[in-house]
Amino acid sequence: MAKTITVIPGDGIGPEVTSATLRILNAAGADLEYDEQVAGIAGLEALRTPLPEVTLESIRRNGVCLKGPLTTPVGAGFRSINVAIRKAFDLYANVRPALSMTDDGRYRDIDLVLIRENTEGLYVGVEHYIGLEGDPKAAAESVMIITRFGAERIVRYAFEYAKANGRKKVTLAHKANILKYTQGLFLDVGREVAEEYAGEIDFEDRIIDATAMQLVTDPYDFDVLVMENMFGDILSDLMAGLVGGLGLAPAGNIGRDEAMFEAVHGSAPDIANKGVANPTSLTLSAAMMLEHIGQEAAGRRIRDALRETLAEPENRTRDLGGTQGTDAFTDLVIRKLK
Repeated sequence: MAKTITVIPGDGIGPEVTSATLRILNAAGADLEYDEQVAGIAGLEALRTPLPEVTLESIRRNGVCLKGPLTTPVGAGFRSINVAIRKAFDLYANVRPALSMTDDGRYRDIDLVLIRENTEGLYVGVEHYIGLEGDPKAAAESVMIITRFGAERIVRYAFEYAKANGRKKVTLAHKANILKYTQGLFLDVGREVAEEYAGEIDFEDRIIDATAMQLVTDPYDFDVLVMENMFGDILSDLMAGLVGGLGLAPAGNIGRDEAMFEAVHGSAPDIANKGVANPTSLTLSAAMMLEHIGQEAAGRRIRDALRETLAEPENRTRDLGGTQGTDAFTDLVIRKLK
């Protein structure tokens, strides 16, 4: 029986890259049915809310969502629609692979995965102003929240991911040398979990700033990385830069019962409806989605077809130095499917 997934095309270039991705999914033989819903600007225009309950119910019912880039409307009551969806379903694990898709970049043969904790840290948004001497905004304060529960489940997820995918090492990046309570707890829990996998998966911990430098100087020294929310947000984009940028970066957000796979770039309204957007990020995320739901063969076919297409510079979209439009690039990928 075909698996029904929720599809949110998104805003800006979202509908274009989503349409291209669905064409590739269908051509690859993915056994899927699509339940299309709206959010972001499209949700506000259609249903007067950027995050309609009918969209959330669809994700809850189907358990899997493929989402294009969204724009959070100003004054809509949400800091981020993406964050709101993650919180609604407790999608605690953000999985960000960095995989070389071309051989002519600054680095070759990059194959890394960053596992980012998605629900805690500074991004919980506990912050306020402090008034002093008549100035209501004399100071601002944010609170970083790390729980033993949150740290344990994300580190365990990283080790289980490493086991399931034939990985050899997990690196926990932190700032426990300075933030001795919050980052210290994250590190302590990480070390406790790592002991359970001793002899199966190697483990190391590194200071976050040194990790950033070492990712640039010798990315091949890493395999799977795990860290808290803000550090993961920053380094996942750095790792995307190792393989050509956000246009080549997929992402999955995994919870206990639901999962959302998304393009990591923005909605790029300046190039919307011009037929020039690169669908690779969302298409790679769709390949991750297929593996998540047990359709691994179709996922591998898509990834291989993308790599073969991108290997030829003349096949690339303009953000990657080529001249192909969205539809033409999609046609080329479909021809490479095996």
